[in-house]
Amino acid sequence: MTDTIPDLQLTRSCPFDPPDGAAELRERGPVSQVRLYDGSTAWLVTGHAEARALLSDPRVSSDRGRPGFPSPAPLPAMNRPTNMNATLVANDPPVHTRLRRMVIPSFTVRKINALRPRIERIVTERLDAMIAAGPPADLLAGFALPVPSTVICELLGAPYEDHEFFEEQSRRRLDADGLALQNLIKYLHELVGRKIENPGEGLLDDLVAEQLAEGHLDQAELATLGMVMLIAGHDTTSTMISLGTMLLLDNPEQLAKVRADEAAVPAAVEELLRYLTIAGMLPRQATEDIELGGVTIKAGDGVLVASAIADREQSDELDVANPMRHHLAFGFGIHQCLGQNLARAELEIAFTQLFRRIPTLRLAVPVDEVPRRPMGALSGVTELPVTW
Repeated sequence: MTDTIPDLQLTRSCPFDPPDGAAELRERGPVSQVRLYDGSTAWLVTGHAEARALLSDPRVSSDRGRPGFPSPAPLPAMNRPTNMNATLVANDPPVHTRLRRMVIPSFTVRKINALRPRIERIVTERLDAMIAAGPPADLLAGFALPVPSTVICELLGAPYEDHEFFEEQSRRRLDADGLALQNLIKYLHELVGRKIENPGEGLLDDLVAEQLAEGHLDQAELATLGMVMLIAGHDTTSTMISLGTMLLLDNPEQLAKVRADEAAVPAAVEELLRYLTIAGMLPRQATEDIELGGVTIKAGDGVLVASAIADREQSDELDVANPMRHHLAFGFGIHQCLGQNLARAELEIAFTQLFRRIPTLRLAVPVDEVPRRPMGALSGVTELPVTW
C-alpha cells in the first residue's frame, strides 16, 4: 500500500506566504496527518475554526517533556524541556498559570498604554538617526531591530549596551550545537545575580523582589523566564516591522491606504499580523481522545497547529482596510502571547512614523533579492535594503 501521508514542509518560498504545500494540505481537510523530519507522524491542523478549538481545548498539552511530544524540526540540546523549565510556552497549568500570573501585570493594556510615549520617543530617535545617515539603509539593523530591543531592555531592566550580544545569540538560538542558548542562559543568570546585589528598575528587578525573595522562583527559573521574554520581546516584533514594511512596499495600493489615514494603522497592523503569521507552527499533544475536523486524535498523538495556513483560510488576499478578525498570529487559548499588547503598540507607532516621515521610502533591491532568514517555520529577513 502506497504511503499517502505527506512530509511536513516548513520552507516558505515567499516570505509573505505560509509554508510551501499549503494549498495541497488544505485540500486534505482541516485536520490531516503529516510525516515529521524523524519519520514520526503528527496531526496537522490547517482549518481556522479547528485551530482555535484545539488551542483552547484543555485536553491538549504544551509540555515539551511529555514522551512523544511533536517537534516540527530538530531542536538543539539546550532548547529541550529539561533546560527550559520556566518557559511559558512549554508548560501546562498549574506551572504555566503560576509563571504567567507573575508577569502578566506588566503587559496589560493599561501598562502598555503608559509606555506609548516612551516607545514614540524611541521610534523618533531611531528614525532621526537613520534619516541623518541618509540612504541607502538597512531598515532591519537601523530601525526594525533596535526599536523593540530598546523597548524590551528598558521594560526588563536589561542594559541596552548588551544588545548586540543577545541579538546575535537570539539569531543563533536554533543552531544544532545549542551554544547560543547556553550563552543566553548564562547572561541572564549573571544579570539576575547582579540585580539581587544591586536592585534597579525593571520587570526583572520586580521579580527578584517579589518572587525570588519570597521563594516563588529560584534563580535558574528566573533566568530562563527572563531569557524567553528578552528573545520574544525583540525578535518577533523586529521581524514583523521589517516584513510588514517589505510587504507594504511591495503592495503600493495597500501602502496608500495606510498613508491616507493614520487612524487606520491599528487595523492595518491586525491585517499584517494575520497575513504574515510569522510563527507558523504551534506544537501540542493530546492527553485524551479528541474529535476534531472529522477525525479522532488519540491520546498521546502529536498535533501541530499550522497557524500560518489557518489564518489564510479566512482570505488569501491582503486588505489593510478590512482586516480579518480572530487571527492566530499571537496564538490562542491560555498560551496566547503574553506580549501582544506591547507588540501591537510598537508596530502601530513604528509604521505610523516610518511612512509619515519617509514618504518616498522604497526597497533598494527587488523583493526576491532581499536576504532571507535561514529558518523554515519562522519567516523573516536578515537585512532589508531600502532607499528614499
